[in-house]
Amino acid sequence: MAAPPDVTARVDDVTLIERSWRRPDAFAVLYDRYFGDVYRYLAGRAGPQVADDLAAETFLVAFGKRRTFDPGRGAVRPWLFGIATNLLAQHRRSETRRLEALQRTPAEGRAEGGHEDRVAARLVAASAQGPLAAELRRLPDGDRDVLLLVALADLSYEEVALALDIPPGTVGSRLNRARRRLRAALGGVNPMIGGSE
Repeated sequence: MAAPPDVTARVDDVTLIERSWRRPDAFAVLYDRYFGDVYRYLAGRAGPQVADDLAAETFLVAFGKRRTFDPGRGAVRPWLFGIATNLLAQHRRSETRRLEALQRTPAEGRAEGGHEDRVAARLVAASAQGPLAAELRRLPDGDRDVLLLVALADLSYEEVALALDIPPGTVGSRLNRARRRLRAALGGVNPMIGGSE
């Protein structure tokens, strides 16, 4: 006999928020669904130590604001990323210091494959790391937020627009501007593949 399907998997996010008004423990399902995504985004922006605290704080803030969530403005996932991004803005000085340190340190990444592949990958990463970190640091906050929400959190343009409360067209223009600046800083080289785009 098959196990019964998980009832919480069929309950949509908005319903869970509304249930949590009466039963606060219902909010734990949203935590389980989205904590990993929010944590990865924050870890990519601020490092794992800061991400632990900020991800937990994101859900604490969301829990406190759950009665004010407006499903007419969008889905829960982008709302959570908006909270995370706002909390991260409070840590911008730490992020800037981290990018400055990244600019000065050699790459430590490991590539799969033989010795020659690892050496080539490290050379490409090392040559791109400093300029990339410097240009990320110089990007306007809004452009950096859009770029990293797409790159690290894997949000769609629409989700980024909801998370930052900006029009989708603004997301596209900020993302294009950030990508152009990063490509220019890297001399047209894509550090992920070591070739020109």
